Amino acid sequence: MSTTVPGTVPAPLFSDPVHQAPTDPVLVEAPDGTWRMLYTQRRAGDRSPGFTWVHGTEIGVATSDDGGRTWRYAGVVQGLDHLEGCNTLWAPEVVRVDGTYHLFLSHVPGVHVSWDGRRSITHHISPDLERWTFRGELPLSSDRVIDACHIALPDGDHRLWYKDEARGSQQWCVDSPDLVTWSASRPVITDPPGEGANVFRLGGWYWLLVDEWRGQGVYRSTDAETWERDGIILGEPGSRPWDQGTGRHADVVVGRTTAGEEVAWVFYFTHRVEPGPGNVMTTDRLDSDGIPAAHRTDIQVAQAAVIDGHLVCDRDAPVDLDLRRAHTIAG
Repeated sequence: MSTTVPGTVPAPLFSDPVHQAPTDPVLVEAPDGTWRMLYTQRRAGDRSPGFTWVHGTEIGVATSDDGGRTWRYAGVVQGLDHLEGCNTLWAPEVVRVDGTYHLFLSHVPGVHVSWDGRRSITHHISPDLERWTFRGELPLSSDRVIDACHIALPDGDHRLWYKDEARGSQQWCVDSPDLVTWSASRPVITDPPGEGANVFRLGGWYWLLVDEWRGQGVYRSTDAETWERDGIILGEPGSRPWDQGTGRHADVVVGRTTAGEEVAWVFYFTHRVEPGPGNVMTTDRLDSDGIPAAHRTDIQVAQAAVIDGHLVCDRDAPVDLDLRRAHTIAG
């Protein structure tokens, strides 16, 4: 059960009521002004061998009509799988450009016991976040690519970051003038490895977050081309309910507090029990519902700000959240 601390938001912010393991959230404003949270719908209760429970996943969706303080489960997104059979859908990225929604999806054919299988990023479009049309696979640097992140560049072009597992889980990117034709791929962050990159502008800087499985690695840039390391956030345990695990695969929305301060709302997921060595999530310890405790995840939100040129985020601090005050939708 979520709890609400005075002056802040419920914690956890959202827990999937069907499979109890939402991950990889992305937030987007719907045409009617409400907000949608799309996420990977892992199946916490699946005790099949290995990592079967994180494959064969659909994209869940939750809705909010109060600026993101409370969320209601609304099923799964239909029409995203372009292949027959049971396949794996991960880590949606959704942006709206000139009235059309573009969704970039990590797609893995089949259901796998281990972290293998071909991976691609597929492109889908929609007028309303309901009806989706498949546009094809992106021509990227390998057949082991996941975790797309989009940002619009100052010149009107688009940039997409992603993780290339075939190259040591480095962060790569491609550019496009129209989301149809794409440049050659090139590396951005080559060490340390990570996933779930997220890029946004705040306080006069571009910021790039990378889930390093020990918190979010932070990089800053003046031009979104050359990046310098600026520490790590969401690595130390929080004190809110189910917020003790490291902050994983985040999405960011930039907006203003009620006092007018520009802030970044960082939406991330946590494991209720942290994975062991090698990211192994054991099924041995069961919670009161008979579900492997390490499989259960929740979506949380924290507030970040730029102070003296550095990104600062205290996950225990009050969160003045109202997505109706968002002014930049970050990828």
